[in-house]
Amino acid sequence: MFDAIIVGGGPAGLSAALTLGRALRPALLIDSGEYRNSRAADMHNVLTRDGMAPQEFRAIAHSQLEAYATVQTRSVAVDHGKHLPGGEGFELSLGDGTTVQTRRLVIATGLADDLPPIEGMQELWGRGVYHCPYCHGYETRDTTIAVLSGDPMMIELALHLRRFSSDVVLCTNGDDIDSTAMSRLSHQEIAVRGERVVRLEPGTKGLERVVFESGASLNRQSMFAMSQYRQRSDLAAQLGCDLLPDGCVAVDDFQVTSVPGVYAAGDMAHRTSLPMPTPFVVTATASGTIAAISADKNLVATDTAFRPA
Repeated sequence: MFDAIIVGGGPAGLSAALTLGRALRPALLIDSGEYRNSRAADMHNVLTRDGMAPQEFRAIAHSQLEAYATVQTRSVAVDHGKHLPGGEGFELSLGDGTTVQTRRLVIATGLADDLPPIEGMQELWGRGVYHCPYCHGYETRDTTIAVLSGDPMMIELALHLRRFSSDVVLCTNGDDIDSTAMSRLSHQEIAVRGERVVRLEPGTKGLERVVFESGASLNRQSMFAMSQYRQRSDLAAQLGCDLLPDGCVAVDDFQVTSVPGVYAAGDMAHRTSLPMPTPFVVTATASGTIAAISADKNLVATDTAFRPA
């Protein structure tokens, strides 16, 4: 039996595995090979790694984990998880037909994005169509930008992106927006197109054209759009972890879930005080470290507890 198993090989899971290795804990990192940022060409706001490709980041992390003899890695998906009899530990059934057992479990399986049902969106996601101005805004500076949806959050994003470009167009995709929002957009010289968007056409460097239901089109070099996210794995739900209204796993300040012995890290989990997950590599790595430390300290407390004869 492992002291800890980490499920998920993104920044949060890799960070947790590193921390547990340095704590001399027998640990297993299970990596399905599915990552939320797999479509992105590079990642940003990561000090000393700004602009690095996600796959290069993961390769470096794996090479550094090799220095810690107590850490094993398996490339396989987790099919199911359950509590062991007596409540001390967990058993995971893996996609290759094997099972593994652990005393503590760190879940870092991440989120998956359900994209707007627009032709070309899937192909251009992360490579011309983006979701975060802090991750991709700098790279779209001085380009022609479209923002999809009349949702209030996207209206705010259009106003935000005006700092990066003098040519920002809000494509409401048929959504109605109120007069106050229209005035704010007009004051910032942001044009509004109300037609439904039916297709995104790629060019040699990413997005080239937004095509509307009427057949009219708009030349754009980049677009910002909003996805609907969901848990990539239902492992946390299988084990009975409390979920927040947005579908993320509820954790406290130390990444502890509602289930004793289970910790969650990365964008799949957040505190109840936060309105949404924070989809950044740096926050994911930090939460993975905190989750691993919490698990280690809990094991120390369990193993050193005084039990009168």
